[in-house]
Amino acid sequence: AAMRRGSSGGGGVVTTSACKRLRQLFSGVLSSSSGSASGGSGDLLPPILKCAGALNAYTALQAHQAGFDMIYVSGGGVALGSMGYPDLGITTLDDVLTDVRRITRVVPPTTPLLVDIDTGFGTSQFAIKRAIKDMISAGAAAVHIEDQVLAKRCGHRPNKAVVSTEEMCARISAAVEARTDPDFVIMARTDALAVEGIDSALERAKAYVDAGADAIFPEALTELEQYKAFREKLGPTVPILANMTEFGKTPLYTGEQLKTAGATLALYPLSAFRAQSRAAAEVYAAIINDDGNARAEKELMHTREQTYAVIDYHAYEKAMDDAEGS
Repeated sequence: AAMRRGSSGGGGVVTTSACKRLRQLFSGVLSSSSGSASGGSGDLLPPILKCAGALNAYTALQAHQAGFDMIYVSGGGVALGSMGYPDLGITTLDDVLTDVRRITRVVPPTTPLLVDIDTGFGTSQFAIKRAIKDMISAGAAAVHIEDQVLAKRCGHRPNKAVVSTEEMCARISAAVEARTDPDFVIMARTDALAVEGIDSALERAKAYVDAGADAIFPEALTELEQYKAFREKLGPTVPILANMTEFGKTPLYTGEQLKTAGATLALYPLSAFRAQSRAAAEVYAAIINDDGNARAEKELMHTREQTYAVIDYHAYEKAMDDAEGS
């Protein structure tokens, strides 16, 4: 598997290529009305960028090999998949960084990684600044930070509460000030639609851009027209993320529908996790219920060779053989 990062002279992590690539992708899609503009390296861009949630390094490799433009580390995914917790702000910065580092070690260096940092992992601007610096050091290309209160809830569940616009703008300002790579992307998520309505959500999004946010993530929109309203409010140059999480408040639109409505990036945060969860439950149940026999469930499984192909196993094995034979 291709290594994600080379070491810098001081032993740090080189992040510029993925950050620059993300900005090129955003710029190319925003400047194109047909998806035919170049993303900065001679390639043709899709009508909308697609970002896949990855539970771990292996699924990140699968997403990259499938052709996704970006990889995503979901706060809910870390809570559910890595920790066995509900998505209620229980996980820590270090919990998320562990998964980020594992992914950035193996995906190619031009593959951008977007990371969910919830409300910034603390009540102070110092905590937010630490989170940004640590994410850059870990190899992320972007983060999104949200305007929920510290005791946050899943974006598609009831009883959310948001901080004031001023407090969220202070979070964004702290994140921008902490940025050590000017190409690192700060995305602001607003959960205000469900709490205060569309007009407030639009005003907040504009204020967040004015505070320094590079992109906007309007969470849990319920109509396609609402994406159009955000595009009209923010103008033609601000990237807008559409969260296509299954079983949530937002209908599952096609990429073309989202592009036409003004979205720049479609996010699929837990699609693979949900599919894996069902497959695992079925395999485990089959083994228990059929006296340890999972033969009937083999059609759900990757073969050994398919698994090896994802991680380029044979290249590693050949290197071992060559070293032992030298």
